Amino acid sequence: MRILPKPIVFQWDQDNIHKNIIKHSVTTQEAEEIFVLKPFLVIKDLKHSTTIEQRYLGLGKTKNGRLLSVASTVRNDQARIISVRDMKRIERKGYEEAQANTRLQK
Repeated sequence: MRILPKPIVFQWDQDNIHKNIIKHSVTTQEAEEIFVLKPFLVIKDLKHSTTIEQRYLGLGKTKNGRLLSVASTVRNDQARIISVRDMKRIERKGYEEAQANTRLQK
């Protein structure tokens, strides 16, 4: 099942850009990197989804090795970034396990 549109076009809210930089020290470039670098994991965010809009949690690594978690939704065939931050410990663990499983399957 494909969740994100291809090619990925990003949609940013100016207030969210500012919040992500100030609060989490994450640039838009870093956030966008994790969508295209492998492995990138996406799961439905049931806690924050509504009947009108599905939210997703993406886990990935930047080209500099920073592990990020991104909350997003899809609007008008664009990935709308809601927030981005460093992964929490439990997210890192799940990401690393998924990465190890991917290596074993090769």
